[in-house]
Amino acid sequence: MSQGRSGAEQRLVTPGMAIGSLSGMRVGSGAVTHNGEIIATKLGWVREFNGTISVDPISSPYLPRSGDLVIGTVAEVRNNLWFMNINGSFQGLLPMSLAPWKVEFGQARQHMNVGDSALARVQEVDECHNVVLTMKGVGLRRLSQGAVVEVPVNHLDRIRGANNANLDRMKDVSDCRIIVGENGRVWVDGDDMGIAWAREALEIAKEHGHKEGFDSMMKQHEKKLAKKGDA
Repeated sequence: MSQGRSGAEQRLVTPGMAIGSLSGMRVGSGAVTHNGEIIATKLGWVREFNGTISVDPISSPYLPRSGDLVIGTVAEVRNNLWFMNINGSFQGLLPMSLAPWKVEFGQARQHMNVGDSALARVQEVDECHNVVLTMKGVGLRRLSQGAVVEVPVNHLDRIRGANNANLDRMKDVSDCRIIVGENGRVWVDGDDMGIAWAREALEIAKEHGHKEGFDSMMKQHEKKLAKKGDA
């Protein structure tokens, strides 16, 4: 998803507020037209991209889609599967056949227990909203170190930035591995100073990523952590 106009601070609107003239524009989600004007139907940020005006809500739930990379937390363990909290309305089911280990029936807890976190993908979402996860794939694994940080799902674009520029910047400065899950969870792994810096950087991106002053805020934050080898 695009960030919209580069360098432009997004505008907060409330339902019923006029966003602007319809002239030459298309209307996306979160808005309708009335008497030649574009009217907001949600509380959120105005976004313009490719001639389409949309309103991104301030908060929105995670809606799983097949192929999504997610960070789940084990909520319950059965003999042959794990119930994973994926920060959505429904839990994800990870059967032992889709785990990265050879799991004998009744031995699921020996591999992952309640409270453990894991990197997984959504394999299937059926019409009843049952979400099946898989950990068979490159990089999918139990997260035994590092920290998991929760961020609003609708702020993920701010954290990534255009072409992942913000995310790459955080990785470079903190010297941490950072993986963003589509379900509003971010895994950060590195030394203690790097993790602490990255957590603050994520908060700055979440709160100020849509503002014109975001770049200068990040530069100020970068001064708090000298890159390894600079000293």
